[in-house]
This record gives sequence, structure tokens and C-alpha cells, in this order.
Amino acid sequence: MKKFVSVVAVMAAAFLGSTAARAADVEVIHWWTSGGEQAAVSVFANEFDATGDKWVDNAIALGETARAAIMQRALGGDPPDAAQFNPGRQYEELIQAGLLLDLTPLAESEGWDKFIRPAQIAEPCHIDGKWWCVPVNIHMQNWAWASVAAFTKAGLEVPTDWDTYLADLPKLKEAGVIPFAVGGDGGGWQISLLANQLILAQLGAETVEKIWKDKDLELAGGPEVLKAFTTLKNLGTYADPGSPNRSWSDTAALVIKGDAALQVMGDWAQGEFQVAGQKPGVDYACLLGPLLPEPKNVRIGGDIFVFFKQNDPEVERAQLSLASTMVNPRTQALFNNAKGSAPIRDDVDMSLANDCMKKAIGVLSQPGAVVPDQNVWRNEAFATAQNAIFSDLIYNANTTPEAAQAQFVELLKNAE
Repeated sequence: MKKFVSVVAVMAAAFLGSTAARAADVEVIHWWTSGGEQAAVSVFANEFDATGDKWVDNAIALGETARAAIMQRALGGDPPDAAQFNPGRQYEELIQAGLLLDLTPLAESEGWDKFIRPAQIAEPCHIDGKWWCVPVNIHMQNWAWASVAAFTKAGLEVPTDWDTYLADLPKLKEAGVIPFAVGGDGGGWQISLLANQLILAQLGAETVEKIWKDKDLELAGGPEVLKAFTTLKNLGTYADPGSPNRSWSDTAALVIKGDAALQVMGDWAQGEFQVAGQKPGVDYACLLGPLLPEPKNVRIGGDIFVFFKQNDPEVERAQLSLASTMVNPRTQALFNNAKGSAPIRDDVDMSLANDCMKKAIGVLSQPGAVVPDQNVWRNEAFATAQNAIFSDLIYNANTTPEAAQAQFVELLKNAE
């Protein structure tokens, strides 16, 4: 899928003279394939196409699969023009290999360091004084999404804390509702996200940093973390038989339909509720924390795009144009309203933001509220192994919380 100058552009150049800019195709690999995600990515495509260049979409389901395809092509000498990653260490090999386009001149001319915030979002892209990627959003991972109809069917109010919810699980099951909705496809990343949010909710931000950043093995092997592992095991007993191979978006659909009571998932799930025409506070509840009455932290991640070096100067021009388009105020407002995420800049019109996003932005603005995603500290190999540990805990009846915790401590001990 190499690039070419369109026939229309060639003809235009012939008529208008040598100073006319040519249109270029820019192939973009990403993993946004659900209904809400497609609505969001179409914003990027439409806004970029309006500049005269062309977004060539290459969507590959599942982040792990998409990243593997990107790395294979890039290291094999046939890179796409742009590709999605999560902020952190996933693309450090590409920087070291000299395969990425240096975005520093563009970033400096547009003042990215003045408007991209918070610092935890900019840092993974701004390495050794150079910009290697473009942050496009702030995802907040520690959410729970609850079906008002499902809890009403069981004669219950939507809970705001873990203890109440855990006590409600048997009643939800008796009412014929799936008490806890979770999916296991993609190597178990959904389970890992759930476990990470449980630890954050129960133990706090300082503990999270000591475990994943500082590799505090005593803390990781202690009773507080074991409590989170035990809660995870308990939740797994209330999942439905279809859970192991289900995607996060199909899981969200169960909550949207009222077949399931609650799902722990990042704010990208909100896009699915929006596409379904549901309203927060009426059809569903968005519980930041998750399930904390007064949340003090937001665990953030997000999406970034890298741009690969190409031999065609017109493609490079279009790549830089796309990078600029992605961070401009109009695109940021449209994209993040569709995606359910927060913009990477403050000076955008968020008048369309719903109550869920407003709640998150309010917490995000508080000093010390931000907790980085583990990808900032640990590499992809660690994430893959961690996913397997948590997935085994929730789906394997013979795996105890104590055994899973011991595996986690050993993994952390040798982590890079």
C-alpha cells in the first residue's frame, strides 16, 4: 500500500503551474473498529481530507494485533505513513532504529509544549528534546459503566462504592441480570485493566506508583494487593459464560441493552453509549474511580500517532499536515466529543461535553490527581505477561488469588 500522487493532482499541477501543491495519500494504521471508535476516527479522516490530502484508512482490530502489524511492516522496510500507539514504551524501538519522522520543527513552530497537557501526556512523545509522536487525547481508564435498567430490574439503586456493589451481586444474579460484564479477548488486557483499577481504587495513587514504577516487591506481595486480587477472583464468578472471548465493545453492548449490570472500562466505552443514543444519569451511570463516591485520581492513558520516514517529500508534507490537523482546536473538540475522551489542550470548545466528561475533567484539573498508565514505566512484554496472569486468575477456577499474586511479584521482579 505505497503512496502515489493522484491523477487529479497531477492534472491540477499541469494546469496551475509548478507552484501548485500536489495531493498525497497518507496510510494510517489504527485499531479503532467499534461503532463509537469509527465515529471518532472519521473526524480525523474528514478534517484531513478537507485539506486536500487523503486519509487512507487501515483499521486492524485489537491493539496488540495492530501494533504487531505496524512493527512487522516498519522493521521489514514497508512502513505505513502514520500509526497509532499508546503513550509509553511501545514505540521506543522505532525511535532507536531511526525510522520515525522528527516532528520537532512542526511542534516548535506551533508551540506544542505550550498547549499539550498534562505533562504526563506530552512526556512520552517529547524525548531528549525532540518530538517523536503526536498525543491526540487523554483517556481516563478508571471508570465503571452501569445500566440503570439492570439495577432497577433487581430492585436496586446504582451503587457508588465497591462494598455496596459486591453485596448486590447475588441479587443481580437472582434477577436474571449478568452481575458483572467483562470480556477476555485480546490476550486479557481487559482483565488487566480491571485489576489495575481495583488496585488504584482500593490502595491509592502512591501505591500504584510504588508497585509499577519502583517495583516495590514487598508491597506488591502484601495483604492490600491480595485483597484486590481476591476481589477480582470474586467478580469473575459473576461473569457470564460468553465472557472469555468477548470484545470490550460487545461487553459494553450488554450493559447498553440492560442485559448486564456493570462494566469496568475506560472512557472510550462512552462512545458506544453515545452511538446507542443513551444519556448519562438516565440510561446509564458513569462512575469514576471506579465506584468511589469522591474520586481523587484519574488514571490516564491515551492515543498517540507516530509518522514514519518516507522517500516522497510530498508525503512528508502531508504527514506534517495531518499531525497539525490532529492537534488543532476544532479537530480536538470534534474528535474527543465523539471518542468520549478529553482533549490534549484547554482552549477548545467542550460545550458538547456530557456530564461524564465534565466530571472527569473536573478531577483531572486537581493537583496530583493524575496517575499514569503502566505503559509509561513498563514495556510491552511486561504488559503481555501481566495480562495473562490476571486473565488466568479470573477464568481458571483452580488459580487462587495467592498463586496469581506470587506470579505477579515474580514478573515485577524481573520487569524492564
